[in-house]
Parts: sequence; C-alpha cells; structure tokens
Amino acid sequence: MPAKKENRMRKEFEEKDIHQEVRLNKYLSEAGVCSRREADRLIEEGKVFVDGVRAENGRKVTDEMEITVNGKRCSRGQKMVLLAFHKPEGVVCTTDRRWNDVTVEDVLQYPTRVFSVGRLDKDSEGLLLVTNNGDIINQIMRAGNYHEKEYLVTVDKPVTEEFVEQMSRGGIQVLDARTRPCKVEKIGKYRFRIILTQGLNRQIRRMCEYCGCRVKKLVRVRVMNIELGNLPKGQYRDVTEAEMQELYRQLRAGSKKAGKSRRGTWTKNARG
Repeated sequence: MPAKKENRMRKEFEEKDIHQEVRLNKYLSEAGVCSRREADRLIEEGKVFVDGVRAENGRKVTDEMEITVNGKRCSRGQKMVLLAFHKPEGVVCTTDRRWNDVTVEDVLQYPTRVFSVGRLDKDSEGLLLVTNNGDIINQIMRAGNYHEKEYLVTVDKPVTEEFVEQMSRGGIQVLDARTRPCKVEKIGKYRFRIILTQGLNRQIRRMCEYCGCRVKKLVRVRVMNIELGNLPKGQYRDVTEAEMQELYRQLRAGSKKAGKSRRGTWTKNARG
C-alpha cells in the first residue's frame, strides 16, 4: 500500500512556532480575522489590543500573547479547519449585527472561531469555504491569482446567444472596474452557467442588469476545485484531504501565474 501523501497545507499551518514573532496584521490574517489591510485599519482605529494595551501598526506578537479585536480574543489555533458550507439565501456573510440579520456564524454553529473565504450576497446561495487559515483566505481572494468560481444563474428573460456573447467577452463596467472575459454557457431557456475569476461586488447581478435582465436565483457550485455537490442548505462538511492537496497545488500554481488572464474550464461534476 502506498504511503499517505503528506498534506503540506495542513502541515504548514499546524507546525507554526508559538514563540516566533510575526507582525500583528499577519497574525490577525492567519487567525482568520480579516485581511492584512483590514487588520491595519482595525489597529489604526484602536480596536486591537495586545496584553491589554492598545496596539500600534508594526507591532510584533507571538501566540503566547493575549490579542483581542473588538473585545474578542483571537488566536491562530493549532489545528487547521477548512469547511465547505452551503449558505442558504437570506443569510449574510458579515459579522456586523446592526441590522439583526441571520449570519453564517448563526447557521454554522461551529465550535471554534472560523471565517468565510470571500462572500456571497444575502440574496444568493451556494458554496462558501470557511476556515481558520488566513493564508488560504488571502490567496483565494487575491484577484491577481485568477482563481475560478462557478455559478448557476436563473434570470427573468430568455438566455440568448447575444446575451451569452455579451456576458462572456468582458469589459462590462462594475463599479470602478471592468469585467474580465469569462466562460458562459446556456443550460436552459432562463438559465446559464458562468465561471468568474473576479470577485466584484454583486458582479453577476450587475452584469445581468447591464445586459437587460434581472437575476431570480443565483447558486455558487464551485470554488476552485471544491464543489458544492449535494450538500444540503445550511449544512457543512470537512474538505477532504484529497481536495485540500489539490487546493494547495492550485494556490501555488496561481501565485506563480498571477497577472496572466485565463478563461475558465468546465468541471465534469459541478452541475449544481
């Protein structure tokens, strides 16, 4: 029987030296709290404390210190968590509770602190990756790495060849950016499949509006090599070791090819 292949992603995460000093923004990122840029902002706003003292940007910390963000203690953890979660429609990915929304945290009810990789808007459903590994969050979210996300979309008008061409060729203005070329396939009179390598705010909905129709249902069925499959709404599963190995490979390959535009390729099984 062949030896079990070492999971390098898990190994790198779980073998951190607790005595090693790292910059505070990197620590918060690795703890899954937020991106490094967002960590800098939280530090500047005085929301981060180290051993009870208000932190300053550039501060170095270790796992032995008590680090709090908005009064809540955070840590990088010793065991890596990576989950595939089927976010239902009506659930928000933010942790901001000012509007009394149902959050991913409310539905997930995971025993340790984890954070979503990117977002799905409140009106959308489907695959959301959830982890305590900030490096995964940063690498998947980095637009220059061109990581694929696949969606099934239902609209209120028939999907025409002209619509598919307009959506796929790119160049549609979405806020302060333009869409990249992407892969679009008609799969029904009112349904299509789309692969994006961007994560612009409400991108598919804005693209459809530009093309003269409105999204009625939007389901994300794949993030990179991780597929939603038959996972029920509101449920989660552990990402398998094999999936994690392939994810690690794609993350490394993507970082080497950053800046080079690539069109998506269909998966055999990600049919929603």
